[in-house]
Amino acid sequence: QLLLVESGGGLVQPGGSLRISCAASGFTLGNYAIGWFRQAPGKEREGLSCISPSGGSVRYADSVEDRFTISRDNARNTVSLQMDSLKPEDTAVYYCAAGRTFADCSGLGSADFVSWGQGTRVTVSS
Repeated sequence: QLLLVESGGGLVQPGGSLRISCAASGFTLGNYAIGWFRQAPGKEREGLSCISPSGGSVRYADSVEDRFTISRDNARNTVSLQMDSLKPEDTAVYYCAAGRTFADCSGLGSADFVSWGQGTRVTVSS
């Protein structure tokens, strides 16, 4: 079983920044492509970003490309999402998920990822 745990969520003011992380339990995260998704109440799950197993390739949704940055530190078995210029519309529960290869990142679709974390909540409010 691939166990993923997100952390780093919280309350931040509009225009502020937050860094959330995804850690693996019991497996090597560097063997998997990792995607970040979010879901707000009443909304469908939205794919935000994805990174290849080695970290050499990344993909972003248009809505966050200029503000969010995905990275990974395979030595620490973690993947992070740096979120800058946050807006109230970014308020959601954020999830990381594992896919087999970077090909699974192509459409940022939930069905391409087989393991999910429990989520970390991000609230952007003044």
